[in-house]
Amino acid sequence: MEQLVSPALPSRAGIERAAGRLAPLVRRTPVVAVDPGDLSLAGAGAPLVLKLEMLQHAGSFKARGAYLQLLAGELPSAGVVAASGGNYGVAVAYAARRLGVPAAVFVPDTTAPAKLDRLRGLGAEVAVVPGLYDDALAASRAHAEATGARFLHAYDQPEMLAGAGTLARELEQQAGVDRVVVAVGGGGLIGGVACWFGGRVAVTGVETEGCATMASALAAGHPVEVEVSGLAADALGARRAGAAGFAAARRWVDRVVVVPDDAVVDAQRRLWSALRIATEPAGAAALAALTTGALRVAGERVAVVLCGANVDPAASPTVFVAGSGAGAPDPAAGTRGDRARRGSGAA
Repeated sequence: MEQLVSPALPSRAGIERAAGRLAPLVRRTPVVAVDPGDLSLAGAGAPLVLKLEMLQHAGSFKARGAYLQLLAGELPSAGVVAASGGNYGVAVAYAARRLGVPAAVFVPDTTAPAKLDRLRGLGAEVAVVPGLYDDALAASRAHAEATGARFLHAYDQPEMLAGAGTLARELEQQAGVDRVVVAVGGGGLIGGVACWFGGRVAVTGVETEGCATMASALAAGHPVEVEVSGLAADALGARRAGAAGFAAARRWVDRVVVVPDDAVVDAQRRLWSALRIATEPAGAAALAALTTGALRVAGERVAVVLCGANVDPAASPTVFVAGSGAGAPDPAAGTRGDRARRGSGAA
């Protein structure tokens, strides 16, 4: 059996301090209360609270943790290096540009050209590595050793959990809820949210069938390697849950539910049809837990975190079209197993 080492988790006091450091740098993203019937949710009860974190700088919650990583002590002249073909890489590039820090981002060659263009547009040095996320991660570690640049991890560093904790702190100030539902990749987002609430509010994680990393870890009692694929693999596809996120989830997360890719596309459509909110698949995954009935919340006040919106609506024209609503999945958006096993920039 694998020997577990308990990582240090951010305390509420630590998250408060992190919020103070981030105050001049990040957006306090809004919440909106929605009638469940507007999203065609059965058994409409209390208004559903949506935390619109996709309005954060760089398009996702990752900007919070990336800033904290860059602010954690004096940086070497070589700057920082990270691996990600998803939201994390964009967040690092954005924060580094704002702080005047050199940044190198290693990406797998499965990364979408649009994301490569955005990384370069933010001034990052971009290195494309043949293979998957693990190959880019190994290359980024080698770069750090060779140049002296500070190595940054997409989810398994304390700053990433503290950053996510500041999101939860904001949410608690904005809305009184009984349960918070968040998407899960490597565990940074759910770990930080769980650390802030500490069991005072139920926290539920949502994964897709092709990226069930945390569900597999909790079932095994420790992080395990999993194969990842499917629609949300570029944002939720960590092959192994982070030690810190897993420790927080095992202690404070109510449950992790798994939904199919088709349900995520359906959730994207509902958000667009009812509210004109365009989210990436990872951003809509949490809502899919409610639309599918995988999570039943009768009588509870529920908040859903929409964690990212780095999506090109033109690439999924049958999702983001006038009058679109819930229905059959969009074949152009991708199906289970048709995306490369990337695992980059996981939540």
